[in-house]
Amino acid sequence: MGAGKTTVGRFLAKNLELDFYDTDQEIEKRTGVRVPIIFEMEGEAGFRKREVGMIDELTQLDNIVLATGGGAVLSAENRQNLGSRGIVIYLRASVHDLYLRTRFDRNRPLLQNTNAQAKLEQLFNERDPFYREIAHHIVDTGNQPVINIVEKIQALLGYSTSEPQI
Repeated sequence: MGAGKTTVGRFLAKNLELDFYDTDQEIEKRTGVRVPIIFEMEGEAGFRKREVGMIDELTQLDNIVLATGGGAVLSAENRQNLGSRGIVIYLRASVHDLYLRTRFDRNRPLLQNTNAQAKLEQLFNERDPFYREIAHHIVDTGNQPVINIVEKIQALLGYSTSEPQI
C-alpha cells in the first residue's frame, strides 16, 4: 500500500505499449462502488473475494501490466495465479516511505481510525514474505522519481530504457 504500483504500472505499460489494469479500479468499474465502500459494506473478506476473481480473470490476459492491491498476496490463489501467469515485480518501500505516501489518503480503508504507521508496519511484516515468495524481481522504490523505477524495471525485463515516454 503506497509503494507506487498503480503509478509505476501505468507508466511502464505506456512505455512498453501494453494495456494497463489496476485490480482495485477494475473492481470499482464492475461494481460501480469505491473500494472503501465495499470494505464498509462487505468487510475485508468480501472485498478479498472480489479481488481473487478479478486477479484470476486479469492474469489470463496476455501482454498487460497489472497493478494489484497491496493485500492481494494474502490469498494463496492470487499468489499462484500471479506467480505462474506473469512476471511479478515487487515494488518494495520502507514503512517510513509508505507512511509518508499514504498519511493523507482517505481511500485506504485499512489505515482509517488507527495508528497508520503502526498498521503499515504490521501489514509490511505480514505481506513482505508473500511478496518475496512470488517475486521474480524486487525493486526498492525509496525516494526516487517514477522514471528511475520504470527504467530499472524495463532493464530487468530486457527492454531498452533509452527513450522513456513518461
